[in-house]
Amino acid sequence: MNNIEIDRLTPLAESIAKARRKKRYAAERRFRLYGIISISVAVAALCILLLSMLIKGLPAFYQTQLTLTVELNKEDFSDNGKIDATAIEEANYAVFLRRALRTAVPSAQSRLDKRSLYRLLSNGAAFNLQQRVMADPSLVGKTLTLDAIASDDLDQYIKGHIGSGTGGRLSKKQGIWIEKLQKEGVIKSSLSTDFFVAGDSREPELAGIWGALAGSLLTMFITLLLSFPLGVAAAMYLEEFAKKNRWTDLIEVNINNLAAVPSIVFGLLGLAVFLSFFGLPRSAPLVGGIVLALMTLPTVIIASRAALGSVPPSIREAAFGMGASPMQVVLHHVFPLAFPGILTGTIIGAARALGETAPLLMIGMVAFIVDIPSSITDPATVLPVQIFLWADSPEKAFVERTAAATLILLAFLISMNLAAVILRKRFERRW
Repeated sequence: MNNIEIDRLTPLAESIAKARRKKRYAAERRFRLYGIISISVAVAALCILLLSMLIKGLPAFYQTQLTLTVELNKEDFSDNGKIDATAIEEANYAVFLRRALRTAVPSAQSRLDKRSLYRLLSNGAAFNLQQRVMADPSLVGKTLTLDAIASDDLDQYIKGHIGSGTGGRLSKKQGIWIEKLQKEGVIKSSLSTDFFVAGDSREPELAGIWGALAGSLLTMFITLLLSFPLGVAAAMYLEEFAKKNRWTDLIEVNINNLAAVPSIVFGLLGLAVFLSFFGLPRSAPLVGGIVLALMTLPTVIIASRAALGSVPPSIREAAFGMGASPMQVVLHHVFPLAFPGILTGTIIGAARALGETAPLLMIGMVAFIVDIPSSITDPATVLPVQIFLWADSPEKAFVERTAAATLILLAFLISMNLAAVILRKRFERRW
């Protein structure tokens, strides 16, 4: 009787089990689908972001120029016929360029037309010509062909970002002159070297990233110089030498809390302590590096402790068995094996510091800096702050420079994270 009842229940139990299994498999497929959709949406958003920045930023790497034939008449350099270094430096080079531009566009006769025509040239074109003649005084009295930097309006017109005539930044006459110069081959576009080697400027066509990039490199040098040895030493002490008591527990809690503190708090600390109390120079990479080192230090300590703790105890026991002292065990055996993890954590912390803006704004690194910093005490800015300044500028030409600077910053961050992965794979040891 019991066997008959069991036989009758078996098909029912199997059908119930199959239904439950089918439902569980369906739930797993839905969960996998949700994951794939989430990843796809994230990748699509990232691609859209990168594509939009590429479209906006790539034109910044090219600059519109005017090929002009400039006559450097000797009488324009000196009234008494004596041409020396002072006369060459003080000559009005804008006159030479304007004369050459009027020759290229003879239809501009009235005073108003000439002023409109001159606005096609950048203010930096005269400075570039001055530097060229000062470097080679033998050019005085000669006629030379040079590529003069166009104004930001002309550059944006050639790139199709603004128009001419009613509602455009350029007048209808200027549009006609530009079309004429294009047909004659006077206007051309070439790689913008100024964007890579120049500092900041109020004129978009003259603004470059080298000043901000140099400031970022100097700031990161100070950050790594302070955070790496201090962080590693603190991690070694806490992980290998410190006794486990209430004080070390309190220190560990505070380190973990500091890792979650908003970055602007470190900027306030730098403003109150390093600038106001110690009187360190404002807007200097020295102060910026110290502030970012304080912000990065908890990350370095936590990553270093995790790397030291991942070394098997058998390594320490074997070293102690061979008669090594505790310091020799740590420095000669544990630290080399934990170095890949320590290096990875340090680079990731430095990459985070490289992209920070808020703490540096508090210590004055938001100032308009034209000169390229040459030391850690010179006034400087950094790439994220430079992007912030350009994004806040009203000129349309700064939009593409903002996107281009963002691309360069992303390239640095990706390079640092890639270096962390490569170095970890290179030095990593498996047990």
